[in-house]
Amino acid sequence: MQPSEVKALLESRLDGCEFHIQGEGCNFQVVAVGEVFEGLSPVKRQQMIYGALSEEIASGALHAVSIKTYTPQQWQAATDNQEA
Repeated sequence: MQPSEVKALLESRLDGCEFHIQGEGCNFQVVAVGEVFEGLSPVKRQQMIYGALSEEIASGALHAVSIKTYTPQQWQAATDNQEA
């Protein structure tokens, strides 16, 4: 799979999120940013992403997925820190 394919799958299955995907083959890093993560535990946030990709993981199309989730406020703070 290509990063663009993973991004399209996530965008079609999770509303209100922005996705940044890196990787190739069946190993990908997913960064998801959205209000939907507000108030959720880190485990619940990851479960949302895994759930959206469950078919591809089960089929083997995706093997290793590393996930980072942020609310828009957390993303802004994280990107501000990276730029400093």
